Amino acid sequence: MNKPSPALFFVEADVDHRTNIREDLRSDIADYYDQSYWDYRTSWLNSKNLAIHYGYWSEATKSHSDSLLEMNEVVAAQLNLKAGDYVLDAGCGIGGSSIWLAENFNVKVTGITVSPTQIEQAKKNAKRRGVDHLVDFKLEDYTQTLFEDETFDHVWGLESICYALKKSDFVNEAFRVLKKGGSFAIADGFAAKREVTHKEWAHVLKVLNGWVMPNMSTSTEFEGFMKSSGFKNIYYRDITENTLPSSKRLYYTAIFTYPMEKVMSWIGLRTAVQSGNFNACFGQYHVLHDGIGCYGLFSAMKGLD
Repeated sequence: MNKPSPALFFVEADVDHRTNIREDLRSDIADYYDQSYWDYRTSWLNSKNLAIHYGYWSEATKSHSDSLLEMNEVVAAQLNLKAGDYVLDAGCGIGGSSIWLAENFNVKVTGITVSPTQIEQAKKNAKRRGVDHLVDFKLEDYTQTLFEDETFDHVWGLESICYALKKSDFVNEAFRVLKKGGSFAIADGFAAKREVTHKEWAHVLKVLNGWVMPNMSTSTEFEGFMKSSGFKNIYYRDITENTLPSSKRLYYTAIFTYPMEKVMSWIGLRTAVQSGNFNACFGQYHVLHDGIGCYGLFSAMKGLD
């Protein structure tokens, strides 16, 4: 006797699906990164890469730290970067990619984030690395910035666009602030489908709640936003396989430290936000490994006309 297929339900786009909303989305994102910094600092990033994102693993990658820098290289390869160019780092975190771009390409970078704490950390990191004359950081929402039209030669987004409620708002703003002939590149997580089972949705919710993401767009939807805004030469590559080692690292680190997490939460040494960040490590593993989501790389150009 054949088992009935699991019931499917449709996941709406452009909706904040989180079930643990505390304040508004922008405040919750800033609070998440402020509270989770030491998780990243002790188990993920180091003073060289300053990276709060997945790594890119190729046959030549030798270590976790190298993979984080290699992701920068992969995204940068999509941009025609030249010394003196002006880059917008949309969702800059503590300045890792902005600093790396300045050091490796001698470009000027403005990084923007919704966290005042990250602004302070990023400025200190840039000064410590000797690139504060090339890099600056501002408190801005990348869907509605205060920059003039056609300010930047390039727009960069590394694992930050997933936080936009409406991804089309970011794409439209990126197009507005980009100069004619300028280039655009992002790497981020995407939904692989709109219809999911209840079991699959439970994994997705762990990610959305834990990492304060309102939703995930599909790569097809995102490409549509880019076409509608006016971008040309749109390129997409699924790089899920290259990020799976990072996904596994998060997952097995969470398994190994699970008893400690439970005890620390029980005695009040871990907040609900920090525990949510921890639980997302389990959810993301299933999202990427079970085909519920994917990790993709987009690039495009703004036409000269």
